[in-house]
Amino acid sequence: MGTSSSSMLSLLSIILLLSLSWAASNSVHEAFLQCLSTHSQSSHPISAVLYTPDNSSYSSVLESYIRNLRFNTSTTPKPRLIITATHESHIKAAIICSKTHGLQMKIRSGGHDFEGVSYVSDVPFFILDMFNLRSISVDIEDESAWVQAGATLGEIYYRIAEKSKTHGFPAGVCPTVGAGGYFSGGGYGNLMRKYGLSVDNIVDAELVDVNGRLLNRKSMGEDLFWAIRGGGGASYGVIVSYKIKLVQVPATVTVFRVARTLEQNATNIVYQWQQVADKVDDDLFIRLIMDVVNSSWSGKKTVRATFLSLFLGSSERLLSIMNTSLPELGLQSSDCTEMSWVESVLFWTNFDIGTPVEALLDRSPQVLTHLKRKSDYLKEPIPKAGLEGIWKKMIELQTPILTFNPYGGKMAEISPSATPFPHRAGNLCKIHYATNWGEEGSEAAERYTNLIRRLYSYMTPFVSKSPREAYFNYRDLDLGINHNGKNSYLAGRVYGIKYFKKNFNRLVRIKTKVDPGNFFRNEQSIPTLPYHLFHIQFDHVCPYKMSLAYYFMRAEETCGFSVDQETELQRFFSPIALD
Repeated sequence: MGTSSSSMLSLLSIILLLSLSWAASNSVHEAFLQCLSTHSQSSHPISAVLYTPDNSSYSSVLESYIRNLRFNTSTTPKPRLIITATHESHIKAAIICSKTHGLQMKIRSGGHDFEGVSYVSDVPFFILDMFNLRSISVDIEDESAWVQAGATLGEIYYRIAEKSKTHGFPAGVCPTVGAGGYFSGGGYGNLMRKYGLSVDNIVDAELVDVNGRLLNRKSMGEDLFWAIRGGGGASYGVIVSYKIKLVQVPATVTVFRVARTLEQNATNIVYQWQQVADKVDDDLFIRLIMDVVNSSWSGKKTVRATFLSLFLGSSERLLSIMNTSLPELGLQSSDCTEMSWVESVLFWTNFDIGTPVEALLDRSPQVLTHLKRKSDYLKEPIPKAGLEGIWKKMIELQTPILTFNPYGGKMAEISPSATPFPHRAGNLCKIHYATNWGEEGSEAAERYTNLIRRLYSYMTPFVSKSPREAYFNYRDLDLGINHNGKNSYLAGRVYGIKYFKKNFNRLVRIKTKVDPGNFFRNEQSIPTLPYHLFHIQFDHVCPYKMSLAYYFMRAEETCGFSVDQETELQRFFSPIALD
């Protein structure tokens, strides 16, 4: 009887606690909504762009920009509400009320974050959705355009082509990607050997900061402007728009897509591609895609190497270059197609030749699936024996796809510290690992992600080391997760050095200066300096250059750093003059 009564009391206690928790949560939610209403402008009422779970459109708004089905399940954490901002005042209200009521803000532009970081969280959160802020203003005379964060790459290309057939912009080939996150993380595409990255061609920006101020390049200062061009805008504020510098393209470009299997001399061709892909004419970009297919010769599994190219010129000139640089491919005039630059975007996105360019305005992806991505950088060509080992491993795993994007050209001319994106001279190419699957459930997700991790592990001897570098826009939580607690700097350094190399420390210093409370944070955001170290750097409390050991001791007391972690902090401060 006593045991039964005790169990009943325990059950009642649990129910009471859950009820209190729900009531408190509901109270915060109501207070948050009231706060938004209070800070809403009558000319732009925020109530018109709020979606809560009680709203019939909530699910469709949430799911319409989820681009990875891994994060669209019944168990995926859902936002308390979604704000589909249509005006800067909505962004300001979201920041003020989020700070006041402790509800984490996630910022989503196009939803292509590979790890769902822009719309998923393990703590109570809401989404600031930017898709309504999508205006594009092209000025051909100035060769520039103002682009809002919610605009897609396809829309940008289309609007440029409306005004000029001989202008373009160096960015990606997936037309549904949102500009806000894409530009702020670097942004690369098949024009990068000619013109560099997207961030190398950004000349101004508008951002709402942690205090709700709308800033441009002049008012934010050069440090912050530097940081949001490759360091991830969501760590520093809410990107509203970027001013981009248009680049010139010929009226006619040439494309080709040629595939060779192992039985068709793929190993030798791939080996030779490595020798020339980063050294050929800057007008030529040849992507290499490797996947596993059934051999038409033997019926067994084999590796297929597909060479996908954009050339800024005629097919005649392209053939001359290819016959000299990569004759092993055996490119023929029949393999080449001449078209406009904007049409080449559709070709690279696997649309049929002749598809109307209006397809670039479609915001729905061609394919929606479960996926996992990873990245690497190749410094030296992989020897033939190494390639043969990779083929064997790929045939064993079957699903993962490798894509090699060549560097060189303009990419090798730009300083690694010019923007936060550090992967410049010395890189033969970037490697992109991709695995897609259609099966539902956590077991399938674990199985397929394990396949890509095994291939990534196998590639270790061939890729960059100390650190093993990675591309920030190819978000990969395998590299580390920051829970933004007392050790957030050290947690952030784990992935930050791989993404940004030596630029990480400058990003941290700028972050600490403009957002000392770490309001703008996520699982892989730029962290702030620990409190006492922040005061050394920014409050100049060390006028006599006192021993760092004292400050490390204070940091250990206050922030929980261990003695072993002192080395990491000393490494951070090594390039900094403490005056």
